[in-house]
Amino acid sequence: MWVEIILSKKKTKFNVTFVKQSFKMNQLIVPFCSIFIAMIVIWRSSDGFQAASDYLGRNLTEGVRGATINAIGSSMPELFTTLFGLIMLGELDNFAFGMGTTSGSAIFNSMIIPAVVILAVTLFGIKNKVEVSKKVILRDGLGLIICEFILMYVIYKNKIDWVDGLILMSTYLIYIIYMFTSMKTVEETNLISNKSQGSGETPILKAIVYFDFVNIFFRKKANAFNAWSLLLFSMGIIGSACVLLINACETIAKEMGIAPYFIAVILASAATSLPDTILSYRDALKGEYDDAISNALGSNIFDICFALGLPIFAYTLIKGPIVMPPTTLSDVIELQISLIILTVASFYIFYFNKGLRTRHSIYLVGLYILFVGFIFINAYM
Repeated sequence: MWVEIILSKKKTKFNVTFVKQSFKMNQLIVPFCSIFIAMIVIWRSSDGFQAASDYLGRNLTEGVRGATINAIGSSMPELFTTLFGLIMLGELDNFAFGMGTTSGSAIFNSMIIPAVVILAVTLFGIKNKVEVSKKVILRDGLGLIICEFILMYVIYKNKIDWVDGLILMSTYLIYIIYMFTSMKTVEETNLISNKSQGSGETPILKAIVYFDFVNIFFRKKANAFNAWSLLLFSMGIIGSACVLLINACETIAKEMGIAPYFIAVILASAATSLPDTILSYRDALKGEYDDAISNALGSNIFDICFALGLPIFAYTLIKGPIVMPPTTLSDVIELQISLIILTVASFYIFYFNKGLRTRHSIYLVGLYILFVGFIFINAYM
């Protein structure tokens, strides 16, 4: 009899625990679906980014277009996520969430995007290795490392104000000026295909449902006005998707009992890096390897200097300096150290190898998996 009572109690306790866990899992379904929807919207909008940036950057040399127009356009999610995160989240989490998104995105861009490019080229049999200009790697790689050390300085003093935002934005401006002044002159070309210009065959309603912004804006003709309109419109749609993304990450963090910062480092950063991944993948398939890699590195420079710099400048100018709690500051500094170490490791792989092969993509993915493991261990310590 006593055995039956004890077993009955254990069974009841097990059932209650199972119900609680099931309820918790059900609570996570909606935010994960929201992240998936946000990723789809960002992915579809990236078609507009590519078409607009191809047209606007048709006179830029290979490598410059990827590091500037492509990188800026595809990095709008990081900018919006940081900006809206400062406004939407609590005082203790706002800046850390933006830091997690931009730094996590930078690590994703340095590891996963080059791996995707290498695998796309080698597995599809286009070439047995990806060769990137040493000049591009040296320019963007060293530029990125310098920007990361500047950001480390800004964070370490832990009283971040509008001057720091101005320093970061000025660093990006110097980088852009150098890019354009050192660029070789090229003949004007039209990189917008007939399909991108819009043949008029796709019904307008279908184009709207499928987020086919290229067909909508370039339906009649591709010109500078239509290209800028497409770029700005796509940015607005992605900005809306970022609001959904932030809310979903905040909900997941609460249900998992961890700070939103840790969710931002992994999920938000991967979601906002989708346009960069798609642009680099397509550039790689077209044989534009310099653009494919420089897009990833240039996006990182934009993320660190402008996607963080502008929100910091605007926010602190209105509300005063940002001061993080000691535990949050410690987490953010650890993330920045990880970012610098992984950037140096990827730079070494890119610069000191005669062509990037399949094994190099495995190294990069392996490093990223180690980073994700490190973040999850930190989240529950």
